[in-house]
Amino acid sequence: MEFKDWEPHYCEILSYFGFERAGDEEAARLLAALMPRDNLLSLAALTCDNPVTVCGNAPCLKDELGKINGVVFAADAASDVLDSHGIRPDAVFTDLDGASDRLLELNKEGTIVVVHAHGDNIAMLKHWVPLFKGQLVGTTQSTPLPHVHNFGGFSDGDRAVFAADELGAEQITIIGFDPDDKAVDPVKHGKLVWARKLLALIGHQV
Repeated sequence: MEFKDWEPHYCEILSYFGFERAGDEEAARLLAALMPRDNLLSLAALTCDNPVTVCGNAPCLKDELGKINGVVFAADAASDVLDSHGIRPDAVFTDLDGASDRLLELNKEGTIVVVHAHGDNIAMLKHWVPLFKGQLVGTTQSTPLPHVHNFGGFSDGDRAVFAADELGAEQITIIGFDPDDKAVDPVKHGKLVWARKLLALIGHQV
């Protein structure tokens, strides 16, 4: 999705949650400065013309692993579920909430880590980004910068779907998503509402 098409939705999201764009843009500039490399071409080569399964971190994920087809994208801590079942995700999309030493190991083993910058994770960017030794891609939900990309999407899972779509996946299978989950806090519920709305923009009903 082109940024000019994404930006109106982004502005709605800012208004809905009361977030400030300035914080997102500060974080994006920081990530651009911290990024030792940009492995977008590797992520694109992995995705283009291939089937991709995007794994959210809803409790249902463990029961849907049999639906995995092709390249595996994990939303943040969904990588822990996959890893515990012997599945190394090809890419992990994360704002670093679920970052761990194991994610650093997966990155060394070949998993591309797609690090997202937003106004609330500046401290985590400073801590974690320099520790990754494998392939990295940077993303923002605001104005893209050189080596910090915006494919569209807001939370980790829907950003992974938007990236797969933008990078030319042949087919996208979505598992581990439960937008109707009632056992989440109000902010998470709002993110699930937005995930459903945003994914519908690119033809995915969850």
